Amino acid sequence: MRVLGVDPGLTRCGVAVVDGAPGRRLQMVDVGVVRTASDVPLAYRLLEIERQLERWVARTQPQVVAIERVFSQQNVRTVMGTAQASAVAMLVAARCSIPVALHTPSEVKAAVSGNGRAGKAQVAAMVMHLLRLECAPTPADASDALALAICQLWRGPAAARIEQALERTQGAQASAARQALARAQARAVVGGAGS
Repeated sequence: MRVLGVDPGLTRCGVAVVDGAPGRRLQMVDVGVVRTASDVPLAYRLLEIERQLERWVARTQPQVVAIERVFSQQNVRTVMGTAQASAVAMLVAARCSIPVALHTPSEVKAAVSGNGRAGKAQVAAMVMHLLRLECAPTPADASDALALAICQLWRGPAAARIEQALERTQGAQASAARQALARAQARAVVGGAGS
């Protein structure tokens, strides 16, 4: 499985590709940061992020795109920029028919370090260890993108199985509800005909 991890941001958008499979070592394919200048109009910054992510997808051919789920912060401007960059990453994945997985920061930290409240330094150290890197990628956005890809490789398959089971359960419940409704309507028609 090849995963493209995206740590969304307008100024720095971390991007990383990791290969992995159950029982096999993780392998970093590439890591980097897409940068845009803060003095450029927002629309052009988003366009540049889109172009760069399209290049990453075309070059690395990921099977899944894992993106950090935007969470509420006190700085609304930062949240908006992060959400916009996240939406661009989802759009690029959808255009290429690549499934998207969203992970919260605490899910990523827990998957990589075992602690959902781990600091950036601890996550970066675990990323280095898991990928057998000599030093942590910089800036932190690059390391965070690697952590997202690792999280998806380790948690994604289980989450997909749970989601499929829920869909089957909901489908069965919907089917049972439709059948019960049809029986009730049939009884109402029969009851109405007898009066």
